[in-house]
Amino acid sequence: MSAARAGGAAGAAPVSTYRLQLTPDFGFDRVAELAPYLRDLGVSHVYLSPILQAVPESRHGYDVTDHSRIREEFGGIEGLRAMAATLAGHGIGIVVDIVPNHMTVPVPESGNAPLWSVLAEGQASPYASWFDIEWTDGRVNMPVIGDDTEPVVDGDVLRYHDHAFPYPDTHYRLVDWRRGPGYRRFFDVSSLIGLRVEDPEVFDATHRVILDLVAEGVIGGLRVDHPDGLADPRGYLARLRAASGVWTVAEKILVGDERLPDDWACDGTTGYEALNRITGLFVDPAGKEPLVEEFLRRTGMPRDYAEVVYTAKKHVLDLFFGAEIDRLHAVVGTDRDTLAELLAAMPVYRAYAVPGEPVPAASAAIVEAAGELAAARLPEGAPVAETVEKVLYGPAEAVVRFQQTCGPVMAKGVEDTALYRWYPLACLNEVGGEPDRFGGAVEEFHAFCHRMAPGAMTTLSTHDTKRSEDVRARLAVLSELPGEWTEAVEEWSAKVSFDPALDYLAWQNLMAAWPIDPDRFFDYLFKAAREAKTAISWATPDASYEKGLRAFVERAIGECGPSIGEFAARIEPYARSNSLGQKLVQLMMPGVPDLYWGNEITDFSLVDPDNRRPVDFGLRAWMLAGDGAPGSPGAAGSSGTAGPAGSTALAGSTGSTGPAGSAGSAGSSGAGWSEWDAAKLLVTRRALGLRRRIDPAAPYVPLETGEHAVAFARGERAVAVATRLPVGLERRGGWGSETLTLPPGHWRDLLSGAEHTGRIPMAHLLSHHPVALLERD
Repeated sequence: MSAARAGGAAGAAPVSTYRLQLTPDFGFDRVAELAPYLRDLGVSHVYLSPILQAVPESRHGYDVTDHSRIREEFGGIEGLRAMAATLAGHGIGIVVDIVPNHMTVPVPESGNAPLWSVLAEGQASPYASWFDIEWTDGRVNMPVIGDDTEPVVDGDVLRYHDHAFPYPDTHYRLVDWRRGPGYRRFFDVSSLIGLRVEDPEVFDATHRVILDLVAEGVIGGLRVDHPDGLADPRGYLARLRAASGVWTVAEKILVGDERLPDDWACDGTTGYEALNRITGLFVDPAGKEPLVEEFLRRTGMPRDYAEVVYTAKKHVLDLFFGAEIDRLHAVVGTDRDTLAELLAAMPVYRAYAVPGEPVPAASAAIVEAAGELAAARLPEGAPVAETVEKVLYGPAEAVVRFQQTCGPVMAKGVEDTALYRWYPLACLNEVGGEPDRFGGAVEEFHAFCHRMAPGAMTTLSTHDTKRSEDVRARLAVLSELPGEWTEAVEEWSAKVSFDPALDYLAWQNLMAAWPIDPDRFFDYLFKAAREAKTAISWATPDASYEKGLRAFVERAIGECGPSIGEFAARIEPYARSNSLGQKLVQLMMPGVPDLYWGNEITDFSLVDPDNRRPVDFGLRAWMLAGDGAPGSPGAAGSSGTAGPAGSTALAGSTGSTGPAGSAGSAGSSGAGWSEWDAAKLLVTRRALGLRRRIDPAAPYVPLETGEHAVAFARGERAVAVATRLPVGLERRGGWGSETLTLPPGHWRDLLSGAEHTGRIPMAHLLSHHPVALLERD
């Protein structure tokens, strides 16, 4: 059911979006240069990371410092307008990522003028209502102290290392950096201070520039970052819809069968639930038991993933969220330990109770069930029922604070801890994913698509995914080859080992991102170790562990690299099949498909910042010019081509030599691209083109297939067919006599050019590619 109805009709949804990561060296002028390429690729809108003024050196833009300005490092307002005009001239609109939940606490702090005013004037500041602050004796705690250095007075400024505060320090208190701040923050990040956009004046001030650009026609869609952090997500989205009237999606993480609230005035989510459903199509449930057993044998972790989640949540509650629990305890008024256990037991990011309104039955059931789990873990007589009553039906601040705390505990406990501890098959360890759920039936996927809103976003890779779609495509193959995988890891582990809690994750990602240089892989593993918090953490560094980890990386690549490369090459036909299959499914299923920059060909990136490296758009444009057709200039396997001459002049060709990890892979031409790249680009371009020719609300019609395919029609004009579980298909001897019955009419495969009608042998339909994209003549 589409939530867009809650706030009235939205503006037209994009046909498709292309996410671009703006940086100081990739600004509006570089995006404008991409207009011809993006037009030819077939996308209807660029989807930009945040564009408001942020910390000057920021490479992500979520650390906003000034809502009144378009970011100067990108080209400012004039650069934005010039880019918009160029894009519009190529038929491309603009969607922007907005950050209503928080601003940054920069270093020096004077870089945020509203915050500086509050620090100087306290509750008398005209900006005091902007920030979600807990005033204690008229002061706000600022957690910056990290050593014995004394702050120094410098005129009317108090300096501590690079930090700066107004002097005298009447309205703030400097405290240890490990201590929670005196304000709501983004997750556990004290350098991001929560905004009170529930206040109409704050909403207006922080959204004025964006809404003016919407009214001007520069911006045609919005992506809302982290709505669960807001006091009133529903109210915020309703206000935003009324003020903008444009297509809007919310970065809402749905877990399992959870649904987006029907009363949210947006067109859907940013697509993590679709990503996890698509991944499940290409994972073999039969691989669960052997892969789990191998994981348990190597790591010693518990078999029950739920136990790991609980332990991880309790860990982060103790490590990071003391201040949040104290603040919640002050307004709820029951036992502090009971509150912590209730937060640890919550299975979702938010329960959506609204103060003063009847609590939805589903919301009440979620919190009450969490209360039962908490009661089982607490001493007899703990005030669980009273606490549940207070956070559902109690004072407004108690209801809101509890919900605002659930999200950070889920994010830090699950996304940033449990997913790094329990990983029998790491492609399942994604945002909103359930790593103990191996695979999904085709029928379940069809049911999911039937209830998809046409305006919801779908995705396979984002700036926040734990690993890119092609890394996951390789990992999914392991579910069909658990024995071969176990033997390979046994061979590598016999040569090199380091930390039992980390090694098995290392082998999975090293193979799936191969080839990868030691520095990139060390950065990934070092982050993974700190997120897992089993040996080190961000707050508890260990130089000797870091040294040992670096030595492990160097030896793993140096001594096992050839064997790892051979394994990756051996599974490449199956991984390529998975890659093309998931791409076609995502581009053709209901919703608005988003492409993360560079992923129109292969990309073997790991978690950020690895997935934010520069993209070689020159290579991609050169390949697109050939359309992937055999013998054409940009086609894989064509002879007499030396590479994309002059491609470095195109935007984005800043030091990257090709698709991340593709050079040297099986099938590589030696020019930085491979047959896999060409096939993925072909699928992407053809599917995007077809999406422009079909109704976004075209019915989703499942087509009957055997277990090794998924197929569906979109209305009467398009049919998508994808191979799944390709290893099992090969083992059984191929397609045999299996057929697919097409809807009435004459159909042409946009990938191969072959024409079909009626009942088609699968072996014939998929003789050119493991996927088929058919359009009715």
